[in-house]
Amino acid sequence: MKGIYKITLFILAVVFFAACSRKKNTFLSRNIQAVTTEYNTLYNGEMAFTDAKDQLAFGFRDNFWEILPVERIDVEEADTKAPGANKQGGGGFNRAEEKATKAIQKHSMYIDGKEYNPQIDEAYMLLGKARYYDGRFIPALDAFNFILDRYPTSNNINVAKVWKAKTNIRLKNEEFAIENLKKMFDQAELTEEETAEGAAMMAQAFINLDSLQPALDYIKIATENVNDNELKGRYTFIKGQLYNRLGAKDSANLAFEEVIEMNRKTPRIYMINAYLERGKNFDYETGDRTAFLELLQDLEKNRENRPFLDKIYNQFGDYYYNSDSIATAVKYYNKSIKAFKQDRILQSVNYQTLALINFDAAEYRNAGAYYDSTLTFLQENSRQWRRVKKKRENLDDVIKYEEIATANDSILKLTNMSEAEQLAFFTEYTTKLKAQAVKDSLEAVKIEEKIANKEFYEKGKTSAGPNKGSTFYFYNTATVAYGKGEFRKIWGDRNLEDNWRLSSKRSSLITQDEEVVIDKPIAENELYKPQTYIAKIPTEQKVIDSLAKDRNFAYYQLGLIYKEKFKEYNLAANRLEKLLTYRPEERLVVPAKYNLVKIYEILENPSAADKHKNDILTNHADTRYAEILRNPNSQLPTDESSPEFKYKQLYKEFEAAKYALVIQKSDDYIMVYNGNDIVPKFELLKATAIGRQQGFEAYKKALNFVSLNYPNSEEGKQAQQIYSNTLPALAFTDFQTDEESKSWKLVYKFNSEESEAAQKLKDKLEKAIKDYHYTNMVTSIDYYTPETLFVIVHGLNTKLGAKGFGDILKEKKEYKIKHPFFEISTSNYKIIQIHKNLNDYLKLDITEQ
Repeated sequence: MKGIYKITLFILAVVFFAACSRKKNTFLSRNIQAVTTEYNTLYNGEMAFTDAKDQLAFGFRDNFWEILPVERIDVEEADTKAPGANKQGGGGFNRAEEKATKAIQKHSMYIDGKEYNPQIDEAYMLLGKARYYDGRFIPALDAFNFILDRYPTSNNINVAKVWKAKTNIRLKNEEFAIENLKKMFDQAELTEEETAEGAAMMAQAFINLDSLQPALDYIKIATENVNDNELKGRYTFIKGQLYNRLGAKDSANLAFEEVIEMNRKTPRIYMINAYLERGKNFDYETGDRTAFLELLQDLEKNRENRPFLDKIYNQFGDYYYNSDSIATAVKYYNKSIKAFKQDRILQSVNYQTLALINFDAAEYRNAGAYYDSTLTFLQENSRQWRRVKKKRENLDDVIKYEEIATANDSILKLTNMSEAEQLAFFTEYTTKLKAQAVKDSLEAVKIEEKIANKEFYEKGKTSAGPNKGSTFYFYNTATVAYGKGEFRKIWGDRNLEDNWRLSSKRSSLITQDEEVVIDKPIAENELYKPQTYIAKIPTEQKVIDSLAKDRNFAYYQLGLIYKEKFKEYNLAANRLEKLLTYRPEERLVVPAKYNLVKIYEILENPSAADKHKNDILTNHADTRYAEILRNPNSQLPTDESSPEFKYKQLYKEFEAAKYALVIQKSDDYIMVYNGNDIVPKFELLKATAIGRQQGFEAYKKALNFVSLNYPNSEEGKQAQQIYSNTLPALAFTDFQTDEESKSWKLVYKFNSEESEAAQKLKDKLEKAIKDYHYTNMVTSIDYYTPETLFVIVHGLNTKLGAKGFGDILKEKKEYKIKHPFFEISTSNYKIIQIHKNLNDYLKLDITEQ
């Protein structure tokens, strides 16, 4: 009986497993495979995928200074990741991919060209999404395309179309994504969720293309159809941002109000930033300032807003800055800096605003320090970083010339005093110094007595050190602070270095290198005697004239810097007007008056402009500036006889790669305009043309000439910077191996006399690229040497691909391009252009082949 029972069980098991075979289309096998796929393999894969996606989203930080991306996830393309870098999502996407692959391999019932397991399309969706979030977009695209090709009736078909579009957007194929999504909207009946996600991705594609109006139209559709409150808040916020970019502030405020009204239904960060965006749109002329200030105060008091205090304090700063309460604004900008969380852009904005405030207050050193801090919070070499860097460099000149002007003005004022006036001036000065020294000495005695009597410890035990009964000086914060103050009063700011007592180490009125004797009694100390300072006033006329000349040039330079580089026209006018009161040398007079004419025209002060204009026409009628004023159409930048116009024309020749002509004409103009400020420009242009024509060593020599002969000009400084910092990085001539390169070029070499043939080949290559739909490829004709031109196809990914494309064009009868070619990586092409060593590369290439 037991034997029969076992046999029966065995037969039933065999029948069951046979019925579950993936090769048989039966009701039992279909359902067994579907259930196993859904509730075992796919379930585990979905769990791993969700955990990894949540981990990826958790690490993402939105940049509210830019239009938010539709997806709150930063997916890094796998090809851009450094070797050995951690997988995104902690490897969970790999596990999800493994489970999806297992489901497909073990449970697919693809029989006679049809899939009978309804869960396999879900497996392909999981496979594609896991690859997408792991940054492997091409394999992800394959998975989504597989669903679209093999499962046209799947209930995931529209989801797959949206994900395909998302992947194409990540691959920078926005136009293709838009085209496919438009077809989906036109042809398919979509659920609300599919409509929302599809419209959101359409909006993202248009945002990437900087087409903001269609992006706004689609984000509205996404907002209306999305059910997830987190996404609804995000899409609505993006809608407000788009309205702002389009200049519709009222509509933007309405959108931000919608976000605010969602309150706790969506993450608080959207609500806070919606408040702040409305604050940025506040009209300080017509708006209710009292209500706005009360709103900011309420936001500050709310304990839930503590993580956002840096943003709120910044808005306070803007409020007071726009209300002309600069001191209060500075206070709140500093509070915003102290409350720093993770918003580096906000921190850079705080520092940059403080730099501007200090600049307007003529505190140039402070402004420079704030610009330095700004740069530390900006991405290096970004557009904003370069702008701030330029302002900071310009500020170096402002600081330099302002200090020269101030110091020389003070000294020259003293030289114009009589001996009695000098004595009275320094007697008053030294009397104040002596009184302060006596006061400081008395305070020091009091402190010493308090320390001896342990009064500091008795009054405030919290200031004592780790040994509670200790009276050690440095355990008491009050005595330490006082001591620091006393040191600075007596010695000034000193670095920790040898011979720190030398007065040359201190910034003070005493500038000689002798040691200051502080141990002497106050009455005998040279520091407090008027004659110490009177003796230092220059008396030689040559020295006085030199100081006046430097002072005058400083004022002239300040006028031009404020006018040209900072657009601070009132400051520029002030410095130039002051210069003219000093009766400067003739070479500065007419340019100063001419610039004042232009400044007052900008400031819409016609009477002041006419005053200087008439002065030039009357007293300096034979100058070029008078000619310009008489003939307004003959402005410096456009007058065909002007050096500026000649330079612009010659630069166009440089852009056209006519380097020999540029070198020859530069020499001519340097001779003609000798002594003019335009000469360094021609010299640097000539040096650059020499580099393009003759290569690295010639460029190095030419740059050295410019930097040594024009060290104070912008071009001389630029040449020195290139010579010192850029050239060393370009000096290497070793070619990279093929394996190191991911960007290649296909190159056809021509003699310079064959320019027409080169152009015809370029046209033929462009036709071939268009015919083959190679959207990433472009062509160009590049200068190599005076004797050689290159026709180039850019945008190839491998050496084999470049060679294959060249061979195809050689064999195809519609092209038949028989001209010899070679392949070269982008990095090696840069080397041969810099060092003109093509023959070395070709020999190396032949040897390797």
